[in-house]
Amino acid sequence: MAELFSPGASPDPESGSSGPPGPLGLSGANGKLVIVTAPSGAGKTTLVRRLLQHFPELAFSVSATTRNRREYEIDGKDYYFLEPENFLQRKVEGQFIECEEVYPGTWYGTLRSEVERLWRADRQVIFDVDVRGAHSLQAAYPEHAFSIFIAPPSMEALENRLRNRRTESEESLLTRITRAREEIRFRDSFDYSLVNDDLERTCLEAILVVGRFLHSTGV
Repeated sequence: MAELFSPGASPDPESGSSGPPGPLGLSGANGKLVIVTAPSGAGKTTLVRRLLQHFPELAFSVSATTRNRREYEIDGKDYYFLEPENFLQRKVEGQFIECEEVYPGTWYGTLRSEVERLWRADRQVIFDVDVRGAHSLQAAYPEHAFSIFIAPPSMEALENRLRNRRTESEESLLTRITRAREEIRFRDSFDYSLVNDDLERTCLEAILVVGRFLHSTGV
């Protein structure tokens, strides 16, 4: 996996604060959030990598999760891999902007300290999150965020992509496919929707619309 962590202050999930979501950090008044969401396997991580390569002002928000680390993943770059007890304690303390049990026993969330860290470094933040997490971020920062939904060309194509990754058991694969069918229903609730039937075309279109958002004068 390509490195998703952008230079700045060292990642430190221990420094999360509590309290309700609100404007964050030094650049909270002017900071922008680019939220990329999609069903698992639709290509959002690839798209986020391309956007990071194209826009030097963007920095990747590393999510926290309780799932097992895959062999090619790096703690603190791809995810903050937390024990379930640690994750749930942070949830109780209000350290997450958003968090969800995406699959039974597997939690994902965005630490408030992560966004604060990036805004303090004068960066704009890009997220690679599930659909519910994207909705939560939109609701928390409606004036700061631009959201993109990536749809697969078909459910058959999505299933083939997931199977070709060879990272899931059959049970886990079926769970992801079932969830994807539900998530696709919400594509119109985001600011922009793309069908990833041609990766290069999809990336170019995403670069165009994200560039307009980042370079606009208002937030």
